[in-house]
Amino acid sequence: FDHHTFVLCGDGDLEEGISHEAASLAGHLGLDKLVAIYDDNHISIDGPTELALSDDAAERFRSYGWHVENVGEIGEDIDALEAAINRAKNIDGKPSLIVLRSHIGYPSPKFTDTAHAHGNPFGAEEIAATKAVMGMPDESFWSPEDVLEHMRGAGVRGRVAREAWYALYENWTENRAELDAVLEGRGIDGWQDSLPVWEAGESVATRSAGKKVLNALAPVVPGLMGGGADLTGNCGVELDGAVAFSRLNRDGRQIHFGVREHAMGSVMNGMAAHGGLIPFGGTFFVFADYMRPPVRLAALSDLRVIYSWTHDSVGVGEDGPTHQPIENLASLRAMPKLRVIRPADANETAQAWRIAIEKGGPTALVLSRQNLPVLEGTAGNTAVELGAYILRNTKSDPDVVLIGTGSEVSLCVATADQLATEGISARVVSMPCWELFMDQDDDYQRSILGEGIPRVSVEAGSTFGWALWADACVGIDHYGASAPGPELMELFGMTVENVIEHVRIVLN
Repeated sequence: FDHHTFVLCGDGDLEEGISHEAASLAGHLGLDKLVAIYDDNHISIDGPTELALSDDAAERFRSYGWHVENVGEIGEDIDALEAAINRAKNIDGKPSLIVLRSHIGYPSPKFTDTAHAHGNPFGAEEIAATKAVMGMPDESFWSPEDVLEHMRGAGVRGRVAREAWYALYENWTENRAELDAVLEGRGIDGWQDSLPVWEAGESVATRSAGKKVLNALAPVVPGLMGGGADLTGNCGVELDGAVAFSRLNRDGRQIHFGVREHAMGSVMNGMAAHGGLIPFGGTFFVFADYMRPPVRLAALSDLRVIYSWTHDSVGVGEDGPTHQPIENLASLRAMPKLRVIRPADANETAQAWRIAIEKGGPTALVLSRQNLPVLEGTAGNTAVELGAYILRNTKSDPDVVLIGTGSEVSLCVATADQLATEGISARVVSMPCWELFMDQDDDYQRSILGEGIPRVSVEAGSTFGWALWADACVGIDHYGASAPGPELMELFGMTVENVIEHVRIVLN
């Protein structure tokens, strides 16, 4: 696996903040298999880039530790371009940036070096004029025979190298089980048996459970590789005893992304799109907003990436409202094809990791900072993959259905216990993942939620969207405050008494 990765970028790309985060990290890691070609045409949609840009891109990238070569105006010189690319490929210890001064719209007599050429069609008259400059016939589609022959010969030219690679692969014996698992994006046969199990009554933060699961799976899912955005230990993505991936150690599976959430998400997408790796990345749940563009792209592109987003509610405590998620669950559930899982306890966390590895597309694990009780009935419960299941049922049809996620499932259990003393029977449903539950057929959904039975949802976040499942919603529709987590939970209504009050409302 000795190939290079090439990037084609323009002025607008280098204006975006992600270019700083990603280029800084690439330079720090000395990624010498990375070659970027900067199409420096000085034109944006609004007009000349000088309207808003005066950076010296070459010096900026040199400061990141990149090899930079300014090749000037060779955009029409294929041999010079190839030579520059080959020089960049031969650089050791640094990624390379080739700065290419180009002219957008060239050789259009009317639109060369204009903003019009950035995103507007030329029109028939200007197309004909441009073709005349290029010596091309004025036909709607035309390809020279030598170009056609060259392109059709690509398969022949690459056949020898491809067959040699596959011969090497077929005869490879060293760590063959691991190699096949990596290339196929799976674990070694039987890897699920390594999932840890917790006994009911234990008290474990789901972020801590996530770390235990990750470390149990790393030896048997060899493609797992990732880390945190300067919160590696806090977010349950630390590989115990692992040596970090660095310019001196390419065998490391632990990536220190630094405070670069946007780059972390984007790097994870690149790793997943490349294949052979199952990337994971962690940060605080509120900071998921800093990486929202790559999360959306992962969902749009069906890329298998795993987010460990922790400190998932006002239970964070003293860090205050800037660090306490409220609207975040609702906003991310609105994103198509993103699987958002908020486990009720350590055992559901283990199943969530299994689902993230087994299924395609991106998975967000939304995990608690505070300890949560391990509940009866969660150990080895594969029903998590159905999105929702009955954690505690009643002997006959229930009077009410309590639906909880994450830390509030145990609150639902406690509420059901109290209601039982008042002669009210309550079914407790754990709904860790809306998206998986919506994938189930109507019969399964009715079997879990019942028909004609009042339902109350309980979640320490925005109630937006819960009307889809519940008749009454216990949640938090305002920002938090700085105080110990348990005090905030009580202050904002995450209590048995408040849930019972809502139950009485729907029963009446």
